[in-house]
Amino acid sequence: LESGGRQYVLRKKPPGKVLPSAHQVDREYRVMKALGEHSEVPVPAMHVLCEDDDVIGTSFYVMDFVPGRVFTQPQLEALPKDQRADLYNDKIDTLAKLHSVDYQAAGLGDFGKPKGYVERQVKRWSAQYEASKTDEMPAMDNLMAWLADNIPQDDSAAIAHGDFRIGNLMLHPTESKVVSILDWELATLGHPLSDLAYCCLPYHMPVNVDGAKGMVGADLKSLGLPEEQQLLDWYCEYTGRSGVPNWNYYIAFSLFRLAAIVQGVYHRALQ
Repeated sequence: LESGGRQYVLRKKPPGKVLPSAHQVDREYRVMKALGEHSEVPVPAMHVLCEDDDVIGTSFYVMDFVPGRVFTQPQLEALPKDQRADLYNDKIDTLAKLHSVDYQAAGLGDFGKPKGYVERQVKRWSAQYEASKTDEMPAMDNLMAWLADNIPQDDSAAIAHGDFRIGNLMLHPTESKVVSILDWELATLGHPLSDLAYCCLPYHMPVNVDGAKGMVGADLKSLGLPEEQQLLDWYCEYTGRSGVPNWNYYIAFSLFRLAAIVQGVYHRALQ
């Protein structure tokens, strides 16, 4: 949108029939407004939330337009090689800043349930998958059962973005730094390691496969990209953690959740 010589962005629910808990633009607006006012986490300035469907046909909000660049591929081929590791470093620093926010002080104490996040997420995405299922997938059924039976004991909580990846970050027009985190529709109070694992998924998905956006099979060193362990080390450094336990579980959980999301997109496309 353009008004009075300034640029804004309007974000709304997608058209068509959507699942009841999907695309809650009111939650996106709330979390970004709170972070903008109570933290150093980079988010666009929020202006207005409209929940009256009569205005444009669905709920929407208006925020500042943030100039910058968006890269959708984790190899960052559009970025000079000597800047890629710096951007990965800043990406992890940005995630650490988010996870370090005192959500109570930011007025987000009721933004989600801080306890039992992983268990609820496994149930939720299993249900979302079943609701949008189009074919039988025994591997998915097995994974859902395994995840439910192996939930880690650690029940830490932070503001979790839910879809923290390179394509949801607005990057500075010329520098290797994040100027805004976008797409907060899956945000809640949740386990920080689930966010970190989702951020690291490219290290567990194939390279050069349409839609996968992976790095398995890529020569990371020649591309100037850090190994996954380097990202975990940076995260521990910036958050004060001593380690990242149950990493395989969180990676499997993130792959499962991504599969459920993609199934929902596929189901909606068929409709």
